[in-house]
Amino acid sequence: MWFHVERAGGAAAEVSGGGGSASAGRDGEDVAAAGSVGREAPTEAPVDRLAGDPRVESYLGPAFPVVSAFHTMLTEEGVLRGLIGPREVARLWERHLLNSAAVAQHLPGTGQLVDVGSGAGLPGVVLAAMLPDVEVVLVEPMERRVDWLSEVVARLRLDNVVVRRGRAEEFHGAVEAEAVTARAVAPLDRLARWTLPLLVPGGVLVALKGRQAADEVEAARHVLRKLGGGATQVLEAGTVEGLETTTVVRVVKDAARRR
Repeated sequence: MWFHVERAGGAAAEVSGGGGSASAGRDGEDVAAAGSVGREAPTEAPVDRLAGDPRVESYLGPAFPVVSAFHTMLTEEGVLRGLIGPREVARLWERHLLNSAAVAQHLPGTGQLVDVGSGAGLPGVVLAAMLPDVEVVLVEPMERRVDWLSEVVARLRLDNVVVRRGRAEEFHGAVEAEAVTARAVAPLDRLARWTLPLLVPGGVLVALKGRQAADEVEAARHVLRKLGGGATQVLEAGTVEGLETTTVVRVVKDAARRR
C-alpha cells in the first residue's frame, strides 16, 4: 500500500524520457534527450511532423486530448524551462509522447504505478492519461521539475496523479506498487536497486531502454536475482505504423527475494 500523499496541483521536468535521475544525475542512457538541453527558445517553434496526423489520435483514443494538451505545454515551455532541447520540439510526438505511450501495453490496468525520475513527465504523465484506473505517482528529486510536474497535473486535471519530491530509494519501505516505470534514468543494474524494492510480489518494473537493452539485462542478471527479480524480458512495443518501436525491459518481482 501507499504512504499518505497530497494531491499535487502542478509539475516539473526535462525531456529525456524520465528527464531526471531517480537517485543522482542522468548517467544512464538518454532515451529521450536527442538534442542538448537549451535555455533559449527558437524564434519560431519548429512544427512537429506528426502534428495533425490522424493516426496519432486513433492510437491514443480517449487519452488523445490530454496527451495533446501536454504536447502543447512542452512545445510552448519545454525549451524555455530547460526540459527539452530545441531540436526535440519537432519530434515530441514520435520520440517522446508515443515512445512513452507504447509502455502502457506492458503495464497492469489497475493499482499503483510509480514513475521514478519523472523529469518532464515522461512516461508518467502520458501513462496517467492512458490508464485512468491506475494511481500514478511521479517521483522526482529536482525542485524545478517537481514544480513543472505539479503545473502539468493541475492544468491537465489528472486526478489519478500525485507528485512526490525525492529519490526512489527514499521511498523504500513506504511504497508497495504494482508497477514501476523509468525512462533514461540509469543502467539496469543500478535501476533495479532503486526500483525493485518499491514493488509488491508479482509487480513489474518496465524500463524504457535502447539498443543495448539485452546487454544491460545480462550485466544486471546477478543484481536482479539478488533483489528478487524473476522473469525478465526485452520487448518491442509499437505504436503508429511506420514509426520506430520502443524497446522496454520488463522484470517481474518474485514472491521471495533470492540470495
